[in-house]
Amino acid sequence: MPNYVYAKWSFLLSLAISSIILSVIYIQGKFGYFPRALQHVLPCRPFPENCRHLPPTSSYTRWEGTECQNLTFTNPLDCSRIQSELHFIMETLSKEEEDYPLAFIITMHKDLEMFVRVLRAIYAPQNIYCIHVDAKAPEDYKMRVEKLAECFPNVFLSSVSEKVTYAGFSRLKADINCMEDLVRSPVNWQKVINLCGQDFPVQSNLELVRYMQDANWRDYNMAPGIKQPKYIRHRTEIQHKEVTGRYVASLGKEHKKISPPHNLTIYFGTAYYSLQRAFVEYVLTSPVAKDLLEWSKDTYSPDEHYWVTLNHMEDAPGSNVNAGWEGNIRAIKWRDQEGIAHQGCNGSYIRDICIYNIEDLPWIIERNSMFANKFESTSYPEALDCLEQWHRYKVLQQATVPIQLSWKLATEVNISSATVEGGIKKKNNNQEIMSQ
Repeated sequence: MPNYVYAKWSFLLSLAISSIILSVIYIQGKFGYFPRALQHVLPCRPFPENCRHLPPTSSYTRWEGTECQNLTFTNPLDCSRIQSELHFIMETLSKEEEDYPLAFIITMHKDLEMFVRVLRAIYAPQNIYCIHVDAKAPEDYKMRVEKLAECFPNVFLSSVSEKVTYAGFSRLKADINCMEDLVRSPVNWQKVINLCGQDFPVQSNLELVRYMQDANWRDYNMAPGIKQPKYIRHRTEIQHKEVTGRYVASLGKEHKKISPPHNLTIYFGTAYYSLQRAFVEYVLTSPVAKDLLEWSKDTYSPDEHYWVTLNHMEDAPGSNVNAGWEGNIRAIKWRDQEGIAHQGCNGSYIRDICIYNIEDLPWIIERNSMFANKFESTSYPEALDCLEQWHRYKVLQQATVPIQLSWKLATEVNISSATVEGGIKKKNNNQEIMSQ
């Protein structure tokens, strides 16, 4: 066969094979015909031996929490398996909680393991959850979060996603995007709480409900803060530019901002809150709130003045014009409060905030804030393991319904029956996805 004929047939054969491959890919993408597994293997690690916050065991038993964590999504989704193997509590645990549903906003951009563990810790079927995934997060990450959300009727991704910048207007807008979705929800939620991907609950859902219904907070929002101190005024007196997804920069003293709209007094406080539904509706519809939002676009870290300023307006629902720093929302170890509010960070400081180690847990538990910040699943993972175990045990102890085995993240095992090798019980890698 002449060489040119051989080359021609080789080319045609290659073209045919390529066409078949492209057709298969197209059909799979368009019609979802072929089963497709999406797997995320989370680390196996032993239950931390220095976690001293679970109830004591006998001399013959110990708490066992060593299991491989293998998060797999398939097409179609097996949501019952995901709910069970990830230990989500799929039943309302008390009448009190059923009668007072909460809304949660979670803004996140990384660390799937951390997200799964936070969501399952705060999840309850009567609540509603809006997840804002940073628009600049990897597509694979967004897909995994979306797949997980599909398994829960009360968990959804924000309809509008921002490219979030630290201390930028985009961070404030992410919360507002979720609020717009939440007010359209059929769930009759009472108050909304915002979280970031590095928060973890300290109070149980029942404790949150009781705390927000006590005499101090039943009729009020929780948005701690004070009149803007002099040293912080540059944030709102000088124009700033948000370099999307990177940083916020001051434009210099020659770029002065105009006075706040409606002659508002600007306050300074925390970006975290617990807000009444009527207040959220006020934020989304009030001309004053909208004008303040527009004015805040070129300020530094506007979420640290926006909520607290509106919460000091007399006509805002649930506002408290005399409020200060009251409200036990977050346990945070700030570097500049070392020796005053706390005795140091046993982990490490990032942006002057402590990433907690396991030795920080007694301080966190004693404070009994609604949430603690910050945790990382890769830095000091035993701190997160231990707090998670302690929190789930408390949640189940408070339940008024029969406890299902899949809700437990740890069990008490007989030491004498365990096969111990190198001090750690051996586990089959195909066992439960995540353990208490």
